[in-house]
Amino acid sequence: MPSSGSPLRERDQFHTTRWSLVVCAQGVSGGLADGSTHARAALAQLCELYWYPLYAFVRRQGHQPHDAQDLTQEFFARLLTQDWLANVQQERGRFRSWLLAAIKHFLANEWDRLRAQKRGGQTNVLSINEAIAEGRYQNEPADSETAERLFDRQWALTLLERVLSRLRQEFADEGKNAQFEVLKETLTGESRPYAEIAASLQMNEGAVKVAVHRLRERYRTLIRSEVAQTVATPGETETELRHLLSSLVR
Repeated sequence: MPSSGSPLRERDQFHTTRWSLVVCAQGVSGGLADGSTHARAALAQLCELYWYPLYAFVRRQGHQPHDAQDLTQEFFARLLTQDWLANVQQERGRFRSWLLAAIKHFLANEWDRLRAQKRGGQTNVLSINEAIAEGRYQNEPADSETAERLFDRQWALTLLERVLSRLRQEFADEGKNAQFEVLKETLTGESRPYAEIAASLQMNEGAVKVAVHRLRERYRTLIRSEVAQTVATPGETETELRHLLSSLVR
């Protein structure tokens, strides 16, 4: 769903976010298979955003790159064409948790059958570049990290990358690309002194402090907005946010 640019309007629009649309669709007669176009588009967008954590999970389960790509593609094909949402309960409808349970069930039941199929016979519903996916996977921590923890950490990183992209676009829309590229380092809490940043941007130090404060506030707002897109009720947002942030601590 396009951002309004206003934190208040983002909160007001919570009930039209992606995952809540999908969860609501499963309560309609026929489920998502016969559900609204908006709900289908919402699910497809969520899958497009979060395919890599699933690919990393499948790889960490011991599957080779070609097999992992086939399994991930087939999983998404089933997810987007079959009514797998019939058992989603709104009170425990976090997309991350539901998706992880679904991929575990899929791998337990479908690996032998898919291995017997001729490669290329499945329907590709998402564009997964195998070279890019495997290149990212090779940079993951050692195999001592569990598949579940790797999944959660990559989910959190994907969400933060999405937020950073939204911030970059907002600055670009205001013609402040260069300012963003300098100020974004302050989001980590390990940036240069403000005086040095001010000199590089030809701003006074006070103006930089204000700009950094606004950037951090917007960053936090967008993080909550992105998390809200993946839960079914507003009350789950803070719990999910805490879980994802904890997954980034090694």
